[in-house]
Amino acid sequence: MDWNRVEGNWKQVKGKVKEQWGKLTDDDLDRIAGKRDQLEGKIQERYGIEKDRARRDIDDWYGRQGW
Repeated sequence: MDWNRVEGNWKQVKGKVKEQWGKLTDDDLDRIAGKRDQLEGKIQERYGIEKDRARRDIDDWYGRQGW
């Protein structure tokens, strides 16, 4: 599954995102709406990490999903 499909299935995927990054609120997830760059930015903001780290964390999470 490529990221476009994540965006298209965001309502189903956001539960998995919330399991991984529990500091993200439902409002955050609604605003992100599957946009990867917004997800990176919000993870960076909520967890106080640099953008490269957020990107790696998303890549790791994405790779572990059984799409």
